[in-house]
Amino acid sequence: SRSCSLPRFAPGSLPFLKMWLSSGRRALVGAAAMGVSGDFLGRRHMTLKAEGPANKAQSCLMVGTGEYVTGYVGGKGADSDKGCGVLALVCLDLQSRGKVDRLGMVGVRGSKLPGIRAHMQRALGDVYQGIDPSVIETWPPDNVVDPTAYKEAVKAFKPGDMAIIFTPDDSHYDIAMACIEHGMHVMITKPPVKTLKDHRELVAAAKRKGVLCVAELHKRFDPIYMDARDRIRRLGPFSYYWAYMSQPKHQLDTFKAWAGKSSDISYYLNSHHIDYHEWCMHGRARPVRVTAHCSNGVAKKRLDGVDTEDTITVVVDWKNFEDGSIGHGIYTSSWIAAKADVHSQQRWFYMGQQGEVTVDQAHRGYTVAEDGSPFASINPLFWKPTPSDGKFAGQRTYGYISFETFVDAVAEINAGRKTVSDFDGTLPTLSTIVGTTAILEAGRRSLDLGGQAIDLVYDGEGVYDTPIDLRPASS
Repeated sequence: SRSCSLPRFAPGSLPFLKMWLSSGRRALVGAAAMGVSGDFLGRRHMTLKAEGPANKAQSCLMVGTGEYVTGYVGGKGADSDKGCGVLALVCLDLQSRGKVDRLGMVGVRGSKLPGIRAHMQRALGDVYQGIDPSVIETWPPDNVVDPTAYKEAVKAFKPGDMAIIFTPDDSHYDIAMACIEHGMHVMITKPPVKTLKDHRELVAAAKRKGVLCVAELHKRFDPIYMDARDRIRRLGPFSYYWAYMSQPKHQLDTFKAWAGKSSDISYYLNSHHIDYHEWCMHGRARPVRVTAHCSNGVAKKRLDGVDTEDTITVVVDWKNFEDGSIGHGIYTSSWIAAKADVHSQQRWFYMGQQGEVTVDQAHRGYTVAEDGSPFASINPLFWKPTPSDGKFAGQRTYGYISFETFVDAVAEINAGRKTVSDFDGTLPTLSTIVGTTAILEAGRRSLDLGGQAIDLVYDGEGVYDTPIDLRPASS
């Protein structure tokens, strides 16, 4: 094979190094066209593997087989911006880069797995060079229905490996606890759990086992959200925040198995911006009282009588540590929106005592009109399934980075270079997002009590103390 050495670059010349590496990749593509040996071309993967740790990569179990994992819903590709899935493609790409070893996927109904394999081959294997979904091991067997199949799947992995959980909300606790007790590092889709009690128990278990446990909250990696947070924290005490997030009503068909049964639209969508706001306020203010309101009428008909809300608004009072003043946040989510130019409408406004910030997350100034497809506002900052010269090219999207940072953190912990607590300030670890779960549960309790205000109870007055209980407000 051919050897290749890097040129010398002066300190501070990282942009030029990136340009050189980019031109090198283009040269490899040209070399392929000229018939240069595959051994030389194979260095594309060898170079990428150097991004990972020198230690053997850890393996990953994906728990869940739905839209965000595979893009497969109702026997076909999802009618959304995630028709090829997200998690499985990310994991396959991370494997090709040497950051992940074995890949597994576990669901409940084995009868779905042949369809999922065929879909993933069409949507991934036949589309992206170097992506082979057939390497994913699956549970349960194709002729078995087993709600506890994850228990057998977990046994096939070793302590120090990873589990990424994308299942209905009410199943998160049992699955995550099984993985933690097995010594696996765990990532859970938001909301990680539905109750403050379950959240605190997972935090305690992860600490006892010495494993990393985080929530998948990709908006924290959106460059606009990241910059907005940095600016917000310079705007003085908090005064007012509102956020709106929706999905089109046809998504109720996608969520029919669990919508209104195991969770509601607030847990599903409000969790995004409640977490984001809590992240902005970390160490600056804390939530103290919650009330919730709702609308209904559409979802119940669409879900064949399941009694669930169409739209939920959660209102939270926040107490500023700096001056003791009170601000309030309003978070609204809905799953009965009309189909529009974006799959999910998302926007918010923040007012501090010294300034304000407005973000329309759904519209980035990039639109596409194409024969045979509806007009669309595109956000490739989140996810880029469109191939680039036959290759997957979504590595720098925040939908990808959210998973990659978890994988990298696990590698650092397993290698002994970092401890679990080192990531409390940089990742949404369960120990640092207790307030988000407390707000979501308090909102649910408020709705169930006809709009009764719910107070969050703390065990101290420290700026980093977290809620330990919820109780109906006395006045």
